[in-house]
Amino acid sequence: MTVDTVADRFAFARSQLSPTAMLLALALVAALGFTLAFMQEPLAHDAMHNFRHGAGITCH
Repeated sequence: MTVDTVADRFAFARSQLSPTAMLLALALVAALGFTLAFMQEPLAHDAMHNFRHGAGITCH
């Protein structure tokens, strides 16, 4: 049985994604982070919080 580590996933992503795709993914993450950090309206905050949980990200 092999264990899939985070380092393995990064190595796989580097081999499969173009620099443009990686840049677009980073820009999307930055935009979502900006929205969550600076747009503290309760509805937007709750929506981003629920999205992160839906994506499998543990935030608390």
